[in-house]
Amino acid sequence: MGGFSILTNRKRAIVALAHSVVFLLIAVRQMVAATPAAGVWLPSTVRPGTWILCGIFAIVSSILLRLLVISRGWMEKFYFAFCTISAGSGLLRTAAGDQTFHAGLYIRVIMLVSAVLVGLLIVHSHSDQEYAKTESQSRQIFKQ
Repeated sequence: MGGFSILTNRKRAIVALAHSVVFLLIAVRQMVAATPAAGVWLPSTVRPGTWILCGIFAIVSSILLRLLVISRGWMEKFYFAFCTISAGSGLLRTAAGDQTFHAGLYIRVIMLVSAVLVGLLIVHSHSDQEYAKTESQSRQIFKQ
């Protein structure tokens, strides 16, 4: 497929979409639970879980940024941009705390909803191409 360099087939697109849905559910749960992030930049003591979460967000954000850079098509670029912004806002919220960046919680959810919608479009485009390919192959078989 010419428009994709990472999500090159339907299987990859479905796996990426499944990851987006899972992270969306986690972000929504975090938003509903309303457990405020203390932040690691504040002078108070920081729990080890907060440092671990910060590290996870940093790793995921950097990987998604790399995927955004190497992606080709506009749908793929939008998908990885939404995911990168979501992870980056999670990192910023965890590091700065809710008092400084409370909007990060909502940005994560909005970006993940957008990523899921674009992911559905990508899966749909792969499905259309597979259907067209199968249909043309069956026509060739019947012509013989």
